[in-house]
Amino acid sequence: MNISFIGAGSMAEAMISGIIEKKIVAGNEITVLNRSNGHRITQLQEKYGIKKLTSLSELEKHTDVIILAVKPKDILTALQSIQSYIQQGQLLVSVAAGISLSFIESQLHNDVPIVRAMPNTSAMIGKSATAIAFNQSVSDAHQKMALKLFSAIGLTKVVEENQLDAVTGLSGSGPAYIYYIAEALEQAANEIGLEEQIAKQLVIQTLIGAAEMLKHSGEAPENLRKAVTSPGGTTEAGIKVLEQHSVKEAFIDCVKAATKQSAVLAQTFEQVSSK
Repeated sequence: MNISFIGAGSMAEAMISGIIEKKIVAGNEITVLNRSNGHRITQLQEKYGIKKLTSLSELEKHTDVIILAVKPKDILTALQSIQSYIQQGQLLVSVAAGISLSFIESQLHNDVPIVRAMPNTSAMIGKSATAIAFNQSVSDAHQKMALKLFSAIGLTKVVEENQLDAVTGLSGSGPAYIYYIAEALEQAANEIGLEEQIAKQLVIQTLIGAAEMLKHSGEAPENLRKAVTSPGGTTEAGIKVLEQHSVKEAFIDCVKAATKQSAVLAQTFEQVSSK
């Protein structure tokens, strides 16, 4: 399998790193095109042994998968530049947030098999929570290929496209919510007199441990919380303050707001691009 990346940002590198590490393909089976920064390609060549895509016409030769790893604002230009070079049977993968399958299809001439994916920034360490959706031209073989690629950077789930805005609000933006919690815990540690580096290590390990408990115990979060919340104890005192400040409701509203904004941004982009 030969893979061509259009774009060479952090998500492209995360995928390249995972794909090579999991031995899905070798570095010399990956080509990358990045129009704005030639030095970036050199960095990736030196680090991963990938090849530079010198011309879009090369997409017609020996490319099984084309991955659009560009920002949403650049997707229209990218699609228009490659539409003449896509060959029958090639799989097109987009990781541009908020860009619908129908919009991508509208910019291409053929019935191209397209995968739309929503990874998150934890892809950089192989721990992404990724959701993917397919258009009607995607075959079973293409689906297996896409699942194999994204499983190289973490957990992958197949969803209907109309669920991708919800995925964006939950796991796409989700790492930022966890960093926000970590930020608050570190600030609290400072205010109660803990040394900064010790506090940071304790916060990180606490988050890791809680995540592992959720993953391996099989228990619902509510049950795990109740198990460590003794009546009249320290945890109960802390939880009561969270409840007084409606923290759970705030997080629910947070995810809903991010989900709504994902849909708004996508709709706005497509309206502007259609003019």
